[in-house]
Amino acid sequence: MQELTHFINGQHVKGTSGRFTDVFNPATGEVQARTPLATPDEMNAAIAAAAAAQPAWAATNPQRRARVMMKFAALIEEHMDELAELVSREHGKTLPDARGDVQRGLEVVEVCMGAPALLKGEYMNDGGPGIDLYSMRQPLGVVAGITPFNFPAMIPLWKMAPALVCGNAMILKPSERVPSTSLRLAELAMEAGLPAGVLQVVNGDKDAVDTILDNETIQAVGFVGSTPIAQYIYGRACSNGKRAQCFGGAKNHMIIMPDADMDKAADALVGAGFGAAGERCMAISVAVPVGDKTADALIERLIPRIEKLKVGPYTSESDVDFGPVITAAAKQRINGLVDSGVAQGADLVVDGRGFSLQGYEDGFFVGPSLFDKVTKDMDIYKEEIFGPVLSTVRTQSYDEALDLVMTNNYGNGTAIFTADGDTARDFASRVNVGMVGINFPIPVPLSYFTFGGWKKSAFGDLNQYGPDALRFYTKTKTVTARWFSGIKEGGEFHFKAMD
Repeated sequence: MQELTHFINGQHVKGTSGRFTDVFNPATGEVQARTPLATPDEMNAAIAAAAAAQPAWAATNPQRRARVMMKFAALIEEHMDELAELVSREHGKTLPDARGDVQRGLEVVEVCMGAPALLKGEYMNDGGPGIDLYSMRQPLGVVAGITPFNFPAMIPLWKMAPALVCGNAMILKPSERVPSTSLRLAELAMEAGLPAGVLQVVNGDKDAVDTILDNETIQAVGFVGSTPIAQYIYGRACSNGKRAQCFGGAKNHMIIMPDADMDKAADALVGAGFGAAGERCMAISVAVPVGDKTADALIERLIPRIEKLKVGPYTSESDVDFGPVITAAAKQRINGLVDSGVAQGADLVVDGRGFSLQGYEDGFFVGPSLFDKVTKDMDIYKEEIFGPVLSTVRTQSYDEALDLVMTNNYGNGTAIFTADGDTARDFASRVNVGMVGINFPIPVPLSYFTFGGWKKSAFGDLNQYGPDALRFYTKTKTVTARWFSGIKEGGEFHFKAMD
């Protein structure tokens, strides 16, 4: 069995705690590796090493840091298949989905190549008599990223690329269930020219997280995970004087208006609800048809599409729609919530609980389930299932459907399918959700915009990637300058090109 490592000061380092967590093959249920769990002393030593490496990296001008991002992006592209394999092997998602995971992270690295322009400050000449004012954006120092299991490449890249290109050092604590992708990305970053110690990958559990939150050297923390943990990390980080951006759970609704193209809506719901076995914070888990006629037409189209979905291991490559969920406990919880939906009176029109795959009976596979006539008081509506389960809540008007979305505790993403522009504009304007799709089921913004939810889906005032990320990972210094006298000498008539 493989024993994984930390990546500290540019080297793979074995853990010293004697504590490990198992890394499963979700398709077979077998333990394929062990992840070391860092002690507080190990984490503090990694943070101290990052602090030692950070000043020289911060003194490297933005264009040179951007060149590291250029090389890093080229290496990610070159090793795309290898990285996708690592994602699939530990998470279980299909290879095409894993490549998408890597690709969406790569796109953030590509935007970070523009750091020289994005990090520019402001300047005002003669703001007062003989007085000039200018601002500069400077790195925070050492920052931390705490990332989830469901996107082993994308979200670590969302954290590390902006933080590093701004001149910070980063402590990355990936999910202990899927650590290998982050370790490999750290290797590629060093190959791209990142100095040793500027990016440390330290595996761990709550002890490691609490050490990050309490260590005075850490200036900012970025987190993605469940809402209870997001609230905990945000509160503890802020109480210790750190910046924090913490993204939590979701319950994403898609409204289907009577004028929508029902076939396109059904196709969108199947992909958005069941892709990656529903283990996406932007998955659509609630379909909201307006009117019983709309609901009946939608259910009629959904059933055959869902029944045709192929579930299997990633090694089947493109012949599989989605793979297993991450752990046996996740499988048990999903099936338990489906049981509760039946017990509480919802109509289970497609039942995925009994799914079993020959040769993979011990794997963590869950078949797709579709509920109709779900109500707001049911557990399957109130809880984030994070599995291949789609609930249908029938409404009788647009206002009732909009109210359903707006009164939900979560506000990560939402969508509306309609042919009416006025309805779409009203929805986009009024809905209290951070990311909105119009005839687009998973509205994850492109990397030069910014990603973030509202309500209990996000804690903190700045979002992930895009312009907000560079604001989060820098602080502004404003200079007011006045010169009383000066010596004006002759100039030079050549310039030295930058290395």
